[in-house]
Amino acid sequence: MTRPRSPSCTTSSPLAFAQLYNLVAARVYGLVKRVLRDPAQAEEVAQEALVEVWRTAARFQAGQGSATAWVFTIAHRRAVDRVRSEQAATRREEQTTAWAAQPPYDQVADEIQDRFERQQVRRCLDGLTELQRESITLAYYQGCTYPEVARMLDVGLPTIKSRMRDGLIRLRDCLGVEVPS
Repeated sequence: MTRPRSPSCTTSSPLAFAQLYNLVAARVYGLVKRVLRDPAQAEEVAQEALVEVWRTAARFQAGQGSATAWVFTIAHRRAVDRVRSEQAATRREEQTTAWAAQPPYDQVADEIQDRFERQQVRRCLDGLTELQRESITLAYYQGCTYPEVARMLDVGLPTIKSRMRDGLIRLRDCLGVEVPS
């Protein structure tokens, strides 16, 4: 049993395609080249468009416009698709390059830096008087307020504030922290 042919299949022959090609190829190429600006890509896209026109000829509806306009619409859409595809590829490449340019996170270096800073703070705390160190430790490491520290050490609030201010100044100087003017 033979398959019934669609009307487009009865006319599809190499000679018919050659005729179509001769009629519109130069203008299709010109249109595509204006969009793409690259002759090599324009040739490729023009060829793809003409093949698509040939494959989808059965979809052409004469009531909606001329055959030439239909062919140019397909070619233009193909060219615009190629431009968008190239732009997307360029954006992806730029993002990849930007991502690769970022210095990698160095967890070991961060841990070493943190350990060094902790050792430096301990060393500086050891340089404080016992009263200063005790007050600062209660306030900053145990989260106590000034009045709570004063009660815990059985000392007046103004004395605790003075001890902590003097201790913090010594810590700042020991750690080499710059004070903004």
